[in-house]
Amino acid sequence: MTDTLPEPADVIPHRAPFLFLDGVATLVPGESATGWWTPSADLAFFAGHFPARPTLPGVLMAEAIAQLGAYAVLHGDSFAGRLPLFGGLDNARFRRQVVPGERLDLAIEVTRMSARAGKATGVASVDGDIACKCDLMFVAVDA
Repeated sequence: MTDTLPEPADVIPHRAPFLFLDGVATLVPGESATGWWTPSADLAFFAGHFPARPTLPGVLMAEAIAQLGAYAVLHGDSFAGRLPLFGGLDNARFRRQVVPGERLDLAIEVTRMSARAGKATGVASVDGDIACKCDLMFVAVDA
């Protein structure tokens, strides 16, 4: 675990409007991390998903988990200076609606790493209630 962690934009290549990680609370480089994202009501997709009941799309919850995973693996020796890309998404389950302004707490654990790829499992929750669980596969390419 690290006391002072860099901001997500200082580690991962994502930028607004596609940066879905506000901060990182804990990190074991290359192994695990916890963090959070609070989607604001002014995000454009809420206007159409859904106009009468704004709901965070499930795939964006999975993307937020993946961004936290990228943060964790980019701190490890294996992928330093590389770009981790989605290779697959398995066992995704969406269990709770997330609305604008709710803090999405994120956790990721890297379960397997090789020189070019890895697997991880992650969870997104609101106030302790699981909103999304999924298994991720990623590949590393030259940045």
